[in-house]
Amino acid sequence: MRYIILLILSILIFSNAYSTHNRAGEITYRQISQLTYEITITTFTYSQSPADRPDLEVKWGDNTTSIVQRVVKTSLGDNYNKNVYIGEHTYPGSGTYEIIVEDPNRNYGVENIPNSVNVVFSIKTVMLINSEVGYNNTPVLLNPPIDKAAKGKIFIHNPAAYDADGDSLAYRLGICTGENGEDIIGYELPEASNVIFIDSLNGDLIWDSPVEVGIYNVAIVIEEWRNNIKIGKIVRDMQIEVIESDNNPPIIDAFEKFCVVVDSTLIFEVNASDSDNNIITLTGNGGPLYLNDSSAVFEQPKIGQGTVSQTFTWNTNCSHVRRQPYQVVFKAKDDDDEVELVDIENAEILVIAPPIENIQTEATNNAVHLTWDTCSCSQATGYFIYRKQGLANYIPANCITGVPQWTGYERIANVEGFESLNYIDNNDGRGLAQGYVYCYIITAYFDDGAESIASAEVCTELVKGIPVITNVSVRNTDNIEGSMFVAWSKPTDFDTIAAPGPYKYLIYRSEGMWGESLSLIDSLPQINDTIFVDTLINTKEKQYSYKIEFYNDETGNRFLIGTPQVASSMYLKLVSSDNQISLDIDKNVPWLNDTFIVFRQNALIMEFDSIGITSTLPYVDTGLKNGATYCYKIESLGRYITDGFIDPIINFSQYTCGSPLDNVSPCSPNLILTSLCDSLKNALTWNNLNDSCADDVLKYNIYYSSSISGELELIATLNNANDTAYIHVPEESMAGCYLVTGVDSVGNESSKLSRTCIDNCSYYDLPNVFTPNNDGQNDFFIPGPYNFVEKIDIEIYDRWGVLMFKTQDPDINWDGRNMETKKIVPDGVYYYVCDVYEYRLTGLEPRTILGFVHVLSGKQINAE
Repeated sequence: MRYIILLILSILIFSNAYSTHNRAGEITYRQISQLTYEITITTFTYSQSPADRPDLEVKWGDNTTSIVQRVVKTSLGDNYNKNVYIGEHTYPGSGTYEIIVEDPNRNYGVENIPNSVNVVFSIKTVMLINSEVGYNNTPVLLNPPIDKAAKGKIFIHNPAAYDADGDSLAYRLGICTGENGEDIIGYELPEASNVIFIDSLNGDLIWDSPVEVGIYNVAIVIEEWRNNIKIGKIVRDMQIEVIESDNNPPIIDAFEKFCVVVDSTLIFEVNASDSDNNIITLTGNGGPLYLNDSSAVFEQPKIGQGTVSQTFTWNTNCSHVRRQPYQVVFKAKDDDDEVELVDIENAEILVIAPPIENIQTEATNNAVHLTWDTCSCSQATGYFIYRKQGLANYIPANCITGVPQWTGYERIANVEGFESLNYIDNNDGRGLAQGYVYCYIITAYFDDGAESIASAEVCTELVKGIPVITNVSVRNTDNIEGSMFVAWSKPTDFDTIAAPGPYKYLIYRSEGMWGESLSLIDSLPQINDTIFVDTLINTKEKQYSYKIEFYNDETGNRFLIGTPQVASSMYLKLVSSDNQISLDIDKNVPWLNDTFIVFRQNALIMEFDSIGITSTLPYVDTGLKNGATYCYKIESLGRYITDGFIDPIINFSQYTCGSPLDNVSPCSPNLILTSLCDSLKNALTWNNLNDSCADDVLKYNIYYSSSISGELELIATLNNANDTAYIHVPEESMAGCYLVTGVDSVGNESSKLSRTCIDNCSYYDLPNVFTPNNDGQNDFFIPGPYNFVEKIDIEIYDRWGVLMFKTQDPDINWDGRNMETKKIVPDGVYYYVCDVYEYRLTGLEPRTILGFVHVLSGKQINAE
């Protein structure tokens, strides 16, 4: 009976091992409606195994399961079967779902999965259902995972993932999963002589190189990204069999990146060679080969002896435009008798839309009307409008779409709709400023974010049909009798038939620089009256802005012809600091200021002298005396870009006064800490700040904290700037943090943000011998002198591991007796483990001491 049972068990074990068959697999899906999906499960199994799965159970991720049937079983050769199962499922609502399929029949003997025959084979896919993301289909993996590897030879596999939605794909290596899709405990990547990794962009799995023969499994994680949002992932669990062989894999010549404008034909050669002169089979896989509309052509398989070449041809059209490049994965496989090895090479192909053509502009006095022809690709869903002041002379480089930021162009509008072919640029209702050249570029955009090549630049100037302000300049600075010079350039290009005159300017003023509370203050009745002096205003304390409206003032036919942008005066602001004053201005003007002249009042003659010229503000006037009064004003020189205006445009700010003051803290001293362990002191030294970054430091403050995060407390003040050393005697611990600050003559103190810390000296040491013989000398095992120890936890063992003594007393005071027998232990070596709890910088921390001590009492160990 015993032998019969053993025989039955042996048969069962053999049968179980023999029936294992699952080598690889993945789950993909296709969205049918808002909540309904078609799921495809693809597995690759060992064809010689008697185990077979005509159906599989699917865990849908919404707490439901169902059985899906196999719809096709295909032999791939080399003992591989491909099995395809298809099922349909409707989800209850939006959310993230993890689809899991399990099969108990994982292959026996997988080297990097412990006890693999008893580990469930599982694959999973994560889907995101979200109406804001839109419909989504996973990529399909076009390359089956059936390639083998040779020990010591580089191995490459690429799943040839194709995402018909054009989503961005990112690749990484994951962990193979078992029951319930959980990571397999003990799983690790196969060992490599150099490296094993996956290219995150193109999906090349590179194993350089296998170290040992055997069967290995890896998990390739493919993430889908759309508009910077991860919308799903699929995992391919695949098996790699490593064979001992002298065969060398073939080599495919590398490709450059291809870029093609629609309606062009892409043609390139794919060449492979084999150093062993084996027969090579060349194949290709990728999205362009499977398109419904004008798919690429690559006749395959192409077979050659030692070398092989084949032509790839693709007649592109508008349906091929997308943001992400297409990928075609070419594989060369030899026919060596020991193991057929492969090489993989990727061709990246970007298909782009041509530029928009026939852009026309029609300018008014404050806007530009743009029109253009439809994009030659009807799949475009709208147009982007870019604007720049001035010509950029931008010509797109090969394969560059959109408009790069470095050109200076700014995207100002998104015109939705393929047939929407006009746009009025009025600066979002604020009106464009006169005096500039406005240049435009237009591109078409597509649903997935693809953008066409940039159009040619078109430029225009506004029609000068309105008054254009040129001056808002302070004439007199006073809080009551201040005055402002306001001037403008008269309109020269407007419809005099519709507006025959007479004409009138209405002048509006507002406090502040944005014209937020404009009110009518005056009018001028002649078109050539372009100067106005505003009086009795507070130019000393306030800033003003102005607007000029231009009217046809004919009786019975009075109407507004146009109005320019608001322009403000320059308002000078001073910021005082140590021996200096910083000058800046607030302004809102439509012209371009490129030069500023700074004037300071001469205290002797009370006239303003020029002290500096700059193209940028703020301007810093240095070398001043603290407490003295200085008065300034600024003159600006500006211009409009187009012709027909005064050049330069000159305006003045008000004048204002200020006094430098010492509000600058001294720099922080460079502190050096030294522990004087023998005397339990900390020595502080630092540099004299008056020799480096200051000239009026009077004293130093010294701050201390016993911990890194503790609050710093003032412990000393040295009232002599030449005293740059201090000795501190801590009360509880030498560990602590210090900060030294300098204080100047007006009380400014250095920054307190940075502290310097030092830890305790390690004092607690144990001797390596003692003599418990009651002679009054060295009778106890005790530490040397110590400080800052809260407690210890020591255990002392003999050489057989028997505990002799233990205590938490830092003084230990072991008299050499066995704690159980109370007798003196025999002479010999005893080992200890001692955890010392010391006050450190971060608080009370344990430090472990491992060592031994010789016990010499005169008592010998009995012979065994």
